[in-house]
Amino acid sequence: MSAADARRVIAGYLVANDVTARDWQFRSPTYTLGKSFDTHGPIGPWITTDDEIADPHALTMRLTVNGEERQRTSTGDMIYNIYEQIAYLSTVMTLEPGDLISTGTPSGVGIASNRFLADGDRIRVEIEHLGFIENVARAEH
Repeated sequence: MSAADARRVIAGYLVANDVTARDWQFRSPTYTLGKSFDTHGPIGPWITTDDEIADPHALTMRLTVNGEERQRTSTGDMIYNIYEQIAYLSTVMTLEPGDLISTGTPSGVGIASNRFLADGDRIRVEIEHLGFIENVARAEH
């Protein structure tokens, strides 16, 4: 599928929190394990259909930890736009209705600033017109 045709296969958009356990991330040759815990990758709060979003590359994304803003950027600042990601992924896998694609993390991640989440931190992820989700970080037991 070409990037020019990609929008026709998008049902909608939602908010995702790309949670990473950094210690596990660096224990393996890929990032997969650090992002694969049962509670990682929360999504929601609903699906906003594609026809409700004029330009998915012009939405403000914001993340706060305990009310302190840590990330603010635009979907237009992503390294690869949504349509390019769909085109690229479709060259190696069959995309099916219901598949979710997490499109990437904006600048300002904890590892870049050496500021990591602690047990009990409240994380709020919001994207303009899509809503927000909140989650509390919990230490492994």
